[in-house]
Amino acid sequence: MVSTQEGRDAIQRGPERLETWASENLMKFNKGKCKVLHMGQGNPKPTWAENSPAEKDLQVLVDEKLNMTR
Repeated sequence: MVSTQEGRDAIQRGPERLETWASENLMKFNKGKCKVLHMGQGNPKPTWAENSPAEKDLQVLVDEKLNMTR
């Protein structure tokens, strides 16, 4: 659980480092294929990726409330 601005900044550094790595290796990082499953309330939504109501991981569909019934 992330509840501080420092924690949010630390998580944001991951995609930023990936984009830097891709650029240094003459590759393109396709932000258009990235989606964010926003969880929690009061958290700022990222502007660099599209928000998604639910995402599938390991063949399990999970929504923003961690509901797996769909």
